[in-house]
Formats: sequence, structure tokens, C-alpha cells
Amino acid sequence: MINPEQTENWLNDYIEKQASLLSTLPVDQVADLITLLRETYKADKQIFVFGNGGNAANASHFATDLGKGASDALKKRFRVVSLNDNAAWVTALGNDYAYEDVFVRQLENYANEGDMILSSSVSGSSPNLMRAFEWAKEKGIATAAVVGERGGRLVELADQAVILPDGHYGRVEDMQMTIYHMLCYAFMESIPTEQEAA
Repeated sequence: MINPEQTENWLNDYIEKQASLLSTLPVDQVADLITLLRETYKADKQIFVFGNGGNAANASHFATDLGKGASDALKKRFRVVSLNDNAAWVTALGNDYAYEDVFVRQLENYANEGDMILSSSVSGSSPNLMRAFEWAKEKGIATAAVVGERGGRLVELADQAVILPDGHYGRVEDMQMTIYHMLCYAFMESIPTEQEAA
């Protein structure tokens, strides 16, 4: 039986490892993502965000914060969509085509040259993410990814990537959401440019 002291030791170890990961955050890479978002916003282009599992939830959260909170602070609205949020469409695409197609098939309907896609993944090797990124690059769509230490194929396909030096799913997904919050709050709390100001 695990005693309370063992539980507290495990919790303290988890917190220490999370704090260590946070301390290694590549701020310059996150700043580059903010710049890409700003350029996409100024060009009045669309932003598509998506992921699997915990990162599907992170994508929905990010789209909410950017589409509502960040947009409220600016002169015009961000055009952002989470491709995870239409369960009927996602399951139809997965059932009728293949699970690898659930994101790229939606991009075929909506995305245009000059738009941007953003995805987070711990492994960076999910087939449905890679297929979407490959298609986007062929169409002149900017690609950005936030991944764990393995990087995977997404790092090769992404125009901009943030690589977190850890492979623990919980810690990396927590950091990915932290980065998504930073991307949104950069517009909510930082001084907007003259063109962005309300």
C-alpha cells in the first residue's frame, strides 16, 4: 500500500520535472510563432489548428482563446478554426476514407494559399498530422508545430517548430497548452501594433 509520504514524494518529483521543462522553454521559437500568427492575422488569412488525443483538446482550447480572447483585444477578429470540433465530419472522414485523412480532407475544403496550420504532438509522427502538413506545404500554406523531444517527421515538414526536450505525455501536453496560452496572451496583454489596436 502506498503511504502519504510516497505520494507526496512522487508529486514533488513530478512538479520538479515540470518546472525543469518549463525552464528550458525555447522562448525564441515561441516568439517566432507569435510573429507568424501576427503576419497571418494582418494578411486576413485563416488559421487551422488540430491534434490527436490531449492535443485535440488543446487545439479546441487554443481556437477558443485566440478566436475570442485575443480577438477581443484587436481591431479585427482572428479567423481561426479547430479541425477537431466537428465530430460528425471527423468520424465520416475516418470511416469513409481513412483516419489519416481526417484533417487533410477538411483542409481541402477550407484552406487557401497564405493560410496557416498549427498542430501539437508529443511524438511528431502521427500519420494524420503528417498528411495534413505535406498537403499544406504543396499548397503554399504556412506550417507550424509544437512537439516533444523526438520531433518526428513534423519537424521536417514544419516551417516553424518548437521542440520540447521531454517525451512524457503529461508534461509535454501541459507545456504545449502553456505555449498556446502564450500565443494568445501575447495579443491579449502585450502592446498591439498601431494596425492591430482597437
